[in-house]
Formats: sequence, C-alpha cells, structure tokens
Amino acid sequence: MLKDFIKLETFLTVARERSFSKASAKLGISQPAVTQQIKFIEKYLDTKIIERKKNGIKLTSEGDELYKIASDLERSIHNAEKDILKIINKTITFHLGASFTIGNYVIPGKCLNTMGQAIHNDITLTIKSSKEIIETLKDRKFDVGVIESYVQDDAMIYREWLEDELVVFSSAPIPKMLKTEDLYSFKWICREEGSSTKRIVSDVFEDIGVSCSNFEVLSEVSNTTAVLQTIKRSKGDDGAPVVSIISKHAIADEVRNGELYEARIRGYSMKRHFYIVYSKENKHNAYVDNVVDFIMSGHC
Repeated sequence: MLKDFIKLETFLTVARERSFSKASAKLGISQPAVTQQIKFIEKYLDTKIIERKKNGIKLTSEGDELYKIASDLERSIHNAEKDILKIINKTITFHLGASFTIGNYVIPGKCLNTMGQAIHNDITLTIKSSKEIIETLKDRKFDVGVIESYVQDDAMIYREWLEDELVVFSSAPIPKMLKTEDLYSFKWICREEGSSTKRIVSDVFEDIGVSCSNFEVLSEVSNTTAVLQTIKRSKGDDGAPVVSIISKHAIADEVRNGELYEARIRGYSMKRHFYIVYSKENKHNAYVDNVVDFIMSGHC
C-alpha cells in the first residue's frame, strides 16, 4: 500500500477539498477514477474511511487516522525529494508564462527574484494570451502558466489561484456605485472581440439589459496595458468621463494614489479567478511543485 502513494495522494486531496469533484479537478483525473482509488484503499484496509454528506464529505475515525499517517508520509517524501535535488545540484532555467494582466501587474520583478531564490534557479517570464500559454505548455516550452482565462484542455492541470474583479475606471472622478443608466453617459474605450475580458463584460451587460451598441465608443484596444494608457491620456469632452473596464489588480496603485477612479455596477459584480496551469506530465515534478506552492502561498 505504501509503495503506491498515488492512491494516498488522491485520498489526501479528497479530504482537503472536501469533495470528490474538486479533487478530480485538482488532480487532473476523472471523478470515477478518484472514487475507484478511494474504494481500493477501503477494500485494502477493510474499513470505511470517507462518508458522503449533502454538503461534502466527512472522514470516519479510521479516515482521520489514515489522514495523519498519509500527511506525515507526504511531508517525508517532499523533504526527501528536496534533499535529492540538492545532491543532484541540477541547474535549470524555469520558464513561466503569464497572461497580460498577471504578467504586467500581478507578478512584479521582486516576486520573480524571490521565486528564483526559493527554487535555486533562474526564472524567465514570458507574457502571452491564455490560449497561447496553454499551447506553449503543450510544446514543453513553458513549465508553468498563470492565466486569467480558463482554457479547457485535458492535458493540463488547473489550480484556482487568485480572485480578480473587473471594474469600471476612469482618469476623471466617477461615482463609486453606478446605475445602469450611468453607463450610457460615458465615453468608452472597449476591448477587441475575442478577449476574455470582453466575454465576461458582455455576459454581465446582457444580464442587466445594457447594449454596448448604444455606447459612444472612442476606440477598441487589444490588451490591459493599451486600455490603461489610453484612459490615462483621455480627458473627455463636454464633461463626459472616458471609461473602460479593467482588472482591479492593474490599477490598484493608481486608485490608492488618487490618480485613477474605479466604480462598480450596482447589484452586479464581474468576478473571475486566475489559474495556475501546468501539464499533467509535470504532476510530480519537484521544480513545478515548488513554484506552484510558492505562488499559491501568496508570495506574489
């Protein structure tokens, strides 16, 4: 049993996520496969270790004992792997891909330096679209990606990371809470078709019955940086603020310093999650694990 730690890893993930489906997503295997591995452990031990409840799962007393043992074993394996890597003294350049908002505004240079020190290797950061990052991971040119748009691919493992919120913003003062009719009083810098931001915004606008075709659109731009720079240069005419929609992380410093103003739509939020993504082939790669753990721990 102890020789096959994969099944114990599945058990630990189910216990921590309190859900078979969430464990399935995190491990990158099907839910039936998760169930099958848990049943194997229960058959091997001849006892029930997990009880299904309406609001999730609960460990039995035997399950609690197994969790303690498996956690200790996991910790020992992880420490041993680190020691082995020190013996090997393997030097590599770790390739991290990030989508535009994350690469430019969420992961600063200081974070990369600290991350490099944590894994004792150099790290390069390349900024691409979420879709391009997935393709580059499949070509093995990236080790890990951090993306702002979920792109389903069965060859990848996705870890939900940081919550983001899209906000309306302007270089001119605007109300912090906007009514639907307020949206028509602005001049707009919009995102080009195909962007993940535009898809989220379009869904919200459809829910509240707002038609972008009735907006006064000054221009359409391709990425977060272009949106930000265009708004900073815009003064607006006839007292109408020029606005756009952007990640709150991209303008946090400017809002705090009073250089930009952000607003939300009353009764609605435009929230999404950023994801860490890597190939299933790297599921047990110590370098990948170290970087993923570093990002998940909130160092960036």
